[in-house]
Amino acid sequence: MAMNLLELALSVVLLAAGPAEPPAVATPAAPGAGTAQFQDTLAVNDILVPVLVRTRSGYAKHLEAKDFQLLVDGKPVPIESFDKNTEAPTSLVFLQDLSGSMGTGGKIQQSQEVVRYFVGRALPGDEFALATFASGHGDVEVPFTADRDALLDAVSRWQGWGTTALHDAVAWIPDISAEGRNSRRFAILVTDGADNASNLTPEQAREIVRAAQVPVYVLGLGSGSPYELTAEGKKVYRYADVLNLLAGATGGRYYPISRSADLPKALAAIEEDLRHQYVLGFSTREGERSYRHLKVEVKAKGLGDRVTVVFRRGYKGPPPAGG
Repeated sequence: MAMNLLELALSVVLLAAGPAEPPAVATPAAPGAGTAQFQDTLAVNDILVPVLVRTRSGYAKHLEAKDFQLLVDGKPVPIESFDKNTEAPTSLVFLQDLSGSMGTGGKIQQSQEVVRYFVGRALPGDEFALATFASGHGDVEVPFTADRDALLDAVSRWQGWGTTALHDAVAWIPDISAEGRNSRRFAILVTDGADNASNLTPEQAREIVRAAQVPVYVLGLGSGSPYELTAEGKKVYRYADVLNLLAGATGGRYYPISRSADLPKALAAIEEDLRHQYVLGFSTREGERSYRHLKVEVKAKGLGDRVTVVFRRGYKGPPPAGG
């Protein structure tokens, strides 16, 4: 069912720009499933913070709630819920670019491989949603399901067509993910980054990124590195800059795919992240709805001197109950 991605994108920009309550936005769903209002947080009175802790040798797998400190706008808040079950089910959104440029260079085939990889390694309770975008419109081809056949049948019919409104499309991710049933939620965006039709500027897209409520992993098929410089040492703006920002700000990662060997390595790395995530939770109270910065610190001993803590950077909503 097609819908205008620009409407969603502009609503999220307005949400990030001021304290006003967001308008109701139609959420793509299965026929007869109705609509849902855009959810600014994962639950009305609960903020969930997915966290990865990487060490020099891999992942820190046996941490407890006492090993973490959670800060909102620089002030510690109590961790009221803690999930460390690495076998817990996940709700994973695939957001797929189907613009015309994706129809070249085997990109559609690579995209199909992404879905097949994760569906083929699903654990009990895992669910997947499949959404595509091209020419300013989006379609939830398969709402959240564990039906392997429905997912694989949908990807087998993919073809590249139309223009790319990438910046507009990223605003769709929080809306789709809100339909998931599991506390562990992720999104994988597959695109070549060749935006040629967005109504949003890169700066506005950055505001959209701030509203994303789940880790977003971005597979940039031929989109390149965001860190390239000219011979004079000047930074070159690339679509990869926006993709890298989207991933980093939400606690995900950006993977530029330039060779066929890059994709299997990226998929294996993402799968490892999905299965080694802690989820910290805290409640909120009545108060002004504003953008609030999150920070997670790890205080556990014996982790060594090279620890990387990956987490979402903030949320827009009321203040924490214990802050």
